[in-house]
Amino acid sequence: MDTRVSQPFARGVDLRAFLTRPAPARRADTLDDDRSIAPAGLPQLDRRVLVVERDARVGRLTVSQLDQIGCSHRRVDDGAAALAEMSRLRYDLVLLDLALPGGDGRDVLHRLRCGGHRMPVLLMAASAEELAQALELEPLAEDVLIKPFGALELAARVVGVLRRVAATTQGPRPMEVEDLQIDLQRRQVQVRGRVVELTAKEFELLAQLARSPGRVFSRAELLDRVWGFARDVFEHTVNSHINRLRGKIEPDPANPSYIQTVWGVGYRFAEGTG
Repeated sequence: MDTRVSQPFARGVDLRAFLTRPAPARRADTLDDDRSIAPAGLPQLDRRVLVVERDARVGRLTVSQLDQIGCSHRRVDDGAAALAEMSRLRYDLVLLDLALPGGDGRDVLHRLRCGGHRMPVLLMAASAEELAQALELEPLAEDVLIKPFGALELAARVVGVLRRVAATTQGPRPMEVEDLQIDLQRRQVQVRGRVVELTAKEFELLAQLARSPGRVFSRAELLDRVWGFARDVFEHTVNSHINRLRGKIEPDPANPSYIQTVWGVGYRFAEGTG
């Protein structure tokens, strides 16, 4: 199994370390190798995915992997074609290369969101510069993959994003706790009747905690459930997102009433309120 993990989609990534990292060895399970074979037993998703990838070989291997998890797909190789395709059909997920001819990935993503399209987007970055761009786009996208990535990692990220989005779009009624309202279907949060702007990861983190009030989640568990991986070295990612989230929803962020710290363990959403 491919055990490599992409850098977290969160601020604070060490770009210098990424830029100077040694080139990864070629492996049979990476999309840089035509022998990439998906293992048996992967979940079948029955979703439509648009692949926006300038490299024909990487695009071909990517859609081959999507076949293995039951996704229908279409691949285009430039920004203009991507925007035209998304206007023509509804897609459940977009895999978006950040370096594209005919308008880079940032422009495509901004125009997509300004046009009212809300489907999840998984960014693909191939350099430190592109990774920095991806971090700036965090409020507009769900996750990022760093090239070269393994076939298993691609499958895991696609499955993870689609499952997280499905989990936060189900449920007929918003959750209400005192002055806080969380609408999972509309992916909207209000405090005292005012809409609060959250990034995609902030919303998913809040939804993960709020769906199980009183349950304590470790930082590693939250990384796994919200970001799709668990590594102790990245636990500060959870801390920084919790701090920003508290600053947006708590009446007194220094003495939080919704998202509580369980010292030495992790975090929980308050129970018995509302």
